[in-house]
Amino acid sequence: MSGIEQSLLDFITHTYNVLGWPGVVALMAIESAAIPLPSEIIMPLAGWKLIADKNRGIEWVLLAALFGAIGNTIGSWVTYYIGLWGGRRAVEKYGKYILVSKHDLDIADRFFARWGNWAIFVSRLLPVVRTFISVPAGVARMPIVAFTAYTFAGAFLWSIGLTYGGYTLGQNYERIRNAMRPFDYPIAAIIVLLVIWYVYRHVKRAWFDPHGEEGGSRTESMP
Repeated sequence: MSGIEQSLLDFITHTYNVLGWPGVVALMAIESAAIPLPSEIIMPLAGWKLIADKNRGIEWVLLAALFGAIGNTIGSWVTYYIGLWGGRRAVEKYGKYILVSKHDLDIADRFFARWGNWAIFVSRLLPVVRTFISVPAGVARMPIVAFTAYTFAGAFLWSIGLTYGGYTLGQNYERIRNAMRPFDYPIAAIIVLLVIWYVYRHVKRAWFDPHGEEGGSRTESMP
């Protein structure tokens, strides 16, 4: 286990010792507000420290998952409203500097209008992606009721699995992290490839496609 991960483990354990169940809500809210505090550590430790170590039955796993989902939803509201209130205006004003056009916002709006519910639900079950999906949902103005419902549902299932793992493995918690760690890298690689594709597509459209949005604007401005 790395020094950083051990420090996080110690911090979360101390939080549970001081706050108990409210600590689960607080920590999961922090994680969902895009602050690097992995739920892959938070929830297994809840299953270990707050359930198994206290000789509580397996039914407590559901309570832990409930608190985890509540915290996840609260933190997701924060990043959702950041995207809703400030993100869209920022993208409309400065998006051209990071290759985000009005056309891209329109695509995002249509995507979330059609697939947003499932996108949010599935994203809550994926490492890495789950932490950041709330911002584009806010930028795309996804209805808050649907966003909340699907965020809670996905986070609840995610929390059940992690809590149950911590409950059953206890002090062998690191086996959970080792089992999940291989999934982090492929997902991160996919995200990197999508970013590269996105940049390539926009640069190509801007410079080589006279019929593209950016290319068309450049052509029209020429004498």
